[in-house]
Amino acid sequence: MSQQSQSLDDQDGAAPRGMTVAQARRAEFSIIGLCLLALVLIFQPYSVTLFTIGACLVVFGGLAFNLVPFCRPGVPVSTLVRVGLIVLAVLAVAIGLAIGSAKLYAIYLTN
Repeated sequence: MSQQSQSLDDQDGAAPRGMTVAQARRAEFSIIGLCLLALVLIFQPYSVTLFTIGACLVVFGGLAFNLVPFCRPGVPVSTLVRVGLIVLAVLAVAIGLAIGSAKLYAIYLTN
């Protein structure tokens, strides 16, 4: 935590809040475990349904992996949630641009 934010917390009289070592480690290992599960589901040779779930989890896990640098002791959970929402917003914009460009291309092909 930076000196300035720590001094602001001290001025309020509240102890600095944030994740404990166990909580940070659990969050980090959960994200890594999700990515490993996605890879196992993609490379299993038995079910197309499991492959589809794995493909979706690869995208979700790849986006969730952006949260790993924030899985540190002392970082507030609200920061982790805020960064997660920013990542989801970027994904929504990218999806919107992809769908919009596909529609424009379809209009172009009809002309």
